[in-house]
Amino acid sequence: MKDSPEIVAARVEVDRSRSRLMSTAHELQERLSPRTLARQTWQGAKEKGADIAENTVDAVKARPLATTGVVAAITMFLAREPLIELAGKVAGKAKKKAPSRRKAQEDETEKA
Repeated sequence: MKDSPEIVAARVEVDRSRSRLMSTAHELQERLSPRTLARQTWQGAKEKGADIAENTVDAVKARPLATTGVVAAITMFLAREPLIELAGKVAGKAKKKAPSRRKAQEDETEKA
């Protein structure tokens, strides 16, 4: 039994559609593979990082004093505990070196 020309044409169209569908499926599989996604993510992060670095350099060039102040404030915040300890040690040494006024007045009162 021979197929009619319409059936033959329909089968040819089905084969073409199947080929396009398989091609699309393979393309999607490649696009959604973990390796491709990781590569695209890494590339995007590198580009974004470069943009941020460039904008940062431009901002620092535009306002160097403000940038210095911000960096100093962040540094002091991050190093607050060692700075507090250092200030306590310096203040402790200053108290030992210079007697207080009250102590000096007491000493004068005792001598008199």
